[in-house]
Amino acid sequence: MMGAKTTRRPASRALLFRTSVFLLALFLPGASWGSSTALAQSAAACPAPESLVQGFQGPMVHVRYLADDALEGREVGSPGERCAADYIAGYFQRLGLSGAGPGGSFFQTFQVQMGSTLGQENALLLSGDPLPVRELWIPFGFSSSGTVTAPLIYGGPGISRPGTEDDFYAGLDLDGKIVVVEGADPHGIGMASIGGDPHFKASLAARRGAAGVLVLLEDGSTLPDPSLERRPSVRVPSAAMAGPATERVRQAARAGQLATLTTTVEPRMVEARNVAAKIPGADPALAHQVVVVGAHYDHLGFGDEGSLAPDSRMVHNGADDNASGTAAMMEAAARMMAAPAPPSRTVLFLAFTGEEKGLWGSGHYVREPLLPLEYTVAMINLDMVGRLRDNTLTVYGTGTAEEWPGLLESLNARKTEPFVLSPIPDGFGPSDHSSFYGQSIPALHFFTNTHADYHRPQDEWHLINAPGLERVTTLVEKVTWELAGQGSRTAAALTLVEGAGSPPARAMAAGEPGDAPAAAPGYGAYMGTIPDMTPQEFGVRITGVREGSPAEQGGLRAGDVLVALGDHEISDLYAYTYALREHKPGDPVKVEVLRDGERLSFMVVLGVRR
Repeated sequence: MMGAKTTRRPASRALLFRTSVFLLALFLPGASWGSSTALAQSAAACPAPESLVQGFQGPMVHVRYLADDALEGREVGSPGERCAADYIAGYFQRLGLSGAGPGGSFFQTFQVQMGSTLGQENALLLSGDPLPVRELWIPFGFSSSGTVTAPLIYGGPGISRPGTEDDFYAGLDLDGKIVVVEGADPHGIGMASIGGDPHFKASLAARRGAAGVLVLLEDGSTLPDPSLERRPSVRVPSAAMAGPATERVRQAARAGQLATLTTTVEPRMVEARNVAAKIPGADPALAHQVVVVGAHYDHLGFGDEGSLAPDSRMVHNGADDNASGTAAMMEAAARMMAAPAPPSRTVLFLAFTGEEKGLWGSGHYVREPLLPLEYTVAMINLDMVGRLRDNTLTVYGTGTAEEWPGLLESLNARKTEPFVLSPIPDGFGPSDHSSFYGQSIPALHFFTNTHADYHRPQDEWHLINAPGLERVTTLVEKVTWELAGQGSRTAAALTLVEGAGSPPARAMAAGEPGDAPAAAPGYGAYMGTIPDMTPQEFGVRITGVREGSPAEQGGLRAGDVLVALGDHEISDLYAYTYALREHKPGDPVKVEVLRDGERLSFMVVLGVRR
């Protein structure tokens, strides 16, 4: 396959050669990263590209660099992620693209919480006897700060089991007490499930008036590390206990002994950065219109949350997810810059961070766009495009614009080796195109499918199908030119298809809360919203609503901010998840939203997942 070249514009082979020579020159010792002092200073602390990329060409140059161990998995806010962003920005700068960030910079920055730190005041007194912090107990990273002196009360599993004879927790009076609950899941699924989630248990206890929460971890468990906590704070002091003290605290709770719990937990805020660069449009009548080509460059760091090898602390390099998509985007930018004439419309290249955390970067962009969303005509997303197999290329979003199917079929048919295209109409899915489609922007998402190395340390650069990645890049470049136009080439017009999407079964992939193992009763309710996964000050903003879903039938729509579901206040995405999981399919629930500053109420009959 190395010798099987695809059809390109005239002189494309020469362009590939020039691009490879240019890259080599760019990364050789002595090559400057440009005039940006910040870029130069940051790049000095990052691995030198010339030590990694010689012998590679095209998009594989970037895959090799971004997926190197030295970048430590590119987790949001980490030094490796900053190196990746600087590498991408420096490359765009050297190509001659314009910075699309504030003041002409190549970055769009925003603050995110990445863990918590403990302050000096953390103490637990049991009937006046202090228990050593970090040895027998520790505040959770999601704990609030404060001091509470109150009687203990034993809460058993810490969750209710409606309809069961042993559901004593539902009848307990937790008001003003420090509730002691078991960390284990009463359904026997383990602490990884919702029933074994300490954050879930603490949230439920706080909602029922508890003044504090102590979670007794299972035998053999170690105390959690607050610096790894990513979830929002609960409203009461909350702590974990492990080791020999757990039985003592369990018996003290059953006896209603007095305890004093003091927690001081401070969020650790870090700067996250999208990389933004543009090729300005050359047609005065079209230059204000924007075609976005995007890919996320972050990954999972050393694993933990999101890893499918949860017990591993190895680097998750994410060569396919998503060094491959980022590399294809960068290569497409290089080819467009090397073209004999610029595009008619402006082409904006966006490298998003925080996709693995819940579309943070793209969510931030559509809330605070660098170029007007009302003039953004389309979004092309590349995520996991490096493992082409059986010549099959999946394209999501083909139903978001009337013209997509014909455009893709036409361009693919012109190729010497056409793909077997697998079109999926749905405009929502677990990647950054969802953020744009939620703003009524037609979107395509290119994808070569998942594999056994997905979200595992084994997703390495040497497993990338380099010829396949090259071919995907070429098709994406051609689609971009069709949308952007060039000289006498007319820029394609797109007609948005409202409500495009597949049945509600896709809600889980799109990120709606409420999924849980089937063994957990009452946790399968479905509403059909596409939530904005990025943290907000209060509530959950709805990016989109599934066609025909209970949410749509009840009157909810994109842009609403959920603030209450039934008796539950929806303060954040986790509160929404927990509220849904306390209902069953068929339950009628009152849903309250903020819409254009007005608080509105709707009645929604929850559905079942299919």
